[in-house]
Amino acid sequence: MYPRELTIPMEKDLTDFGFTALSSAEDVNQVLENQTGTALLVVNSVCGCAAANARPAAKMALQFSNKPNQAFTVFAGVDKEATAQARNFLLPYPPSSPSIALFKDGRLVHMIERLQIEGRSAEMIANSLKAAFDEHCTVSV
Repeated sequence: MYPRELTIPMEKDLTDFGFTALSSAEDVNQVLENQTGTALLVVNSVCGCAAANARPAAKMALQFSNKPNQAFTVFAGVDKEATAQARNFLLPYPPSSPSIALFKDGRLVHMIERLQIEGRSAEMIANSLKAAFDEHCTVSV
């Protein structure tokens, strides 16, 4: 577990951009159990690939015209209960931090694991999210 003081700037990198931090299992359940619409969830981390790739990609992706209704984050290594509960919603994927997930009506519809974050640019990851947003976040007419 990391000291919260160390990770505040890393969390604020997302929360200052409109993400809501979930710090307890109850918080996670409240937003994901009966979720309607679309929601993006970032499992944040102190690692370099979170700083260089995952967080910038998530922020870039929220600037596209099609985007999720809500955006959330949990911090691995800090919010232990929240992260564990979020990972229950990310099954069958194994624990991965950082990672980025898209939910639609409470169902996981797109997942980007750490192995897809490491070595890829933030722009490449954002474009992957854009494709998922275009598929799942458009409004039917």
